[in-house]
Amino acid sequence: MNQSSIAVCSSVMLTTVAACAGTLDPELSTGSCELVPVFIEDFDTLSVSPNRIGPARWTAHTPWWGDFGDAKFMDPGPNGPFSIDNGVLSITAARDNKGQWRSGLLAAADRRGRGYGTRYGYFEARMKFPPGPGTWPAFWLMPLEPIGSIDFSIEIDIVEYYGHRDDAFSTVVHVYDKVRNERMSSEFFRTNVPRGSLLSDFNTFGVDISPDFLVFFLNGEEIGRQETPSELEYRMYPLVNLALGSGWPIDKTPDPSIMLVDYVHVYARSDSTDCVPGLPE
Repeated sequence: MNQSSIAVCSSVMLTTVAACAGTLDPELSTGSCELVPVFIEDFDTLSVSPNRIGPARWTAHTPWWGDFGDAKFMDPGPNGPFSIDNGVLSITAARDNKGQWRSGLLAAADRRGRGYGTRYGYFEARMKFPPGPGTWPAFWLMPLEPIGSIDFSIEIDIVEYYGHRDDAFSTVVHVYDKVRNERMSSEFFRTNVPRGSLLSDFNTFGVDISPDFLVFFLNGEEIGRQETPSELEYRMYPLVNLALGSGWPIDKTPDPSIMLVDYVHVYARSDSTDCVPGLPE
């Protein structure tokens, strides 16, 4: 854990310190606009299970077993897609000896609804994307509830990057009717960036969730906002992945392609509508 994270964790109450250390605590109600850390992942160690949270901090598949894209998401292991070097996570997409693409996803939840998240607060990841067409990295949020227990689902795609276009990324909010098994709505916007800037260095992507608005950030600057969907009634948990495809060709995708993740941080805040959206101090 880096020094800034140690300072944040040590400045709050004991139960929050436990959350920083990786225990499973309920959503914190701060009673103020202060952002309180509930999940501080700096990748000093690799803590991934195929499908179960506790003691592992991450699972290697979507909890609803809805893996996607043109590369199979793999379990952790000696030949798996995950590795850590000097506090930075690598997720590698590569072909196996049969020519099939393999890659990785991390979800901070499992199908029983165990995991790490908050309903209101701030989510942020610092990442560096791989070059080349066909890559499809993302940082996104889903409801922290047991699979099959909710009628509506919210998906907040803080960043979706498509490798054939290195001068922009997408942000999308989907609302799903789980009973009817259909998508009810999608809100989308694109952020233009200097060409290649998401590949040449790390960038931070974040969202502040309040009862009124979802406010999105790039490197600490607001890039867009929208009204919070009324269906957002649950804690949300983070996912990061390096997928391939999304309808775009992968015949020219570099083998291997490597996505780097410096950290994933989650902070809780009260449900006050008077809180100003923004980053933790």
